[in-house]
Amino acid sequence: MEKAMNILILSCGTRNKIVQYFKKELGNRGLVIATDCSELAPALYDADKYFVVPRMNEEGYIDEILSICKENNIKAVLSLIDPELSLLAEYKQDFLDIGTIPIISDYDVVEMCFDKYSMYKFFIQNGFKTVRSYIDKEEFYKDVEAEIINYPVFVKPVRGSASINISKVNSKEEVELLFSRFDNLMIQEFMDGTEYGADVYIDMISNEPVAIFTKEKIKMRAGETDKSVSIKDEKLFELIKEFVKKAGFKGIIDIDIFKVNGEYYISEVNPRFGGGYPHAYECDVNVPEMILNNIEGKENLDVIGRFKEDIYMMKFNEVKMIWK
Repeated sequence: MEKAMNILILSCGTRNKIVQYFKKELGNRGLVIATDCSELAPALYDADKYFVVPRMNEEGYIDEILSICKENNIKAVLSLIDPELSLLAEYKQDFLDIGTIPIISDYDVVEMCFDKYSMYKFFIQNGFKTVRSYIDKEEFYKDVEAEIINYPVFVKPVRGSASINISKVNSKEEVELLFSRFDNLMIQEFMDGTEYGADVYIDMISNEPVAIFTKEKIKMRAGETDKSVSIKDEKLFELIKEFVKKAGFKGIIDIDIFKVNGEYYISEVNPRFGGGYPHAYECDVNVPEMILNNIEGKENLDVIGRFKEDIYMMKFNEVKMIWK
């Protein structure tokens, strides 16, 4: 007989640590079940049970995930990849109808995160300092002439993740070339400052932010934090609390922030576990436990800022061997 409180992690890929953390926190209360579209996704083999499923854009995918939830007494489901988050949010009620809680913000909030210009407009309209952005290149050129913004700048897709197809450009000619080759691009200011990341949990019962872990990013790789050090700043905590409450986030989110001349600028938000979350967990910010508390109907206490400071995280490669 399977255990009572089972968790489903979708598109687990190489996120072995997330699977391991949930197994540790669940203990003998339930199973961690994982899915991926590849049987060679290493995190599958750290789960108690796994399913190889179709790609998320294939017909019948969501029905298969709902079926897995029903047949395996899944109490909560979450995804670790950006493209799947909107799908999970879109079908949130379908999961709730079968007794499974999706650990995700509402659909409109998730969609705002993945449309970088919509996110930019939200920041501006609500008075948050952010990275200056343009979808109209002519407006950008006017601001260059007025010396409001200068090269270099980044040109990137309005929708995208993992730093894919981002170009650092130094001239109008380069901007013109990229805009002639690709659609739906935006221009974003180059921030010459220090980059920070925040792992934030917004309680799914109280809708209040209850955990914030902040780190200075030392080195990035493929859009994820490769090396970082934990830091504390009450000014940053207050900014994050105000932002997440105004935006209406729920569950786990990952925020990118710059500090320039003593001021914080919010850059982007990913409504999922960030690639650098293991740093937070190892510094005592236990989001899996908070998720399990919410599943059991318990509100989490506010532990914002209660973590180890000046702890460095350094990622390194591991291998997983399986016998077929």
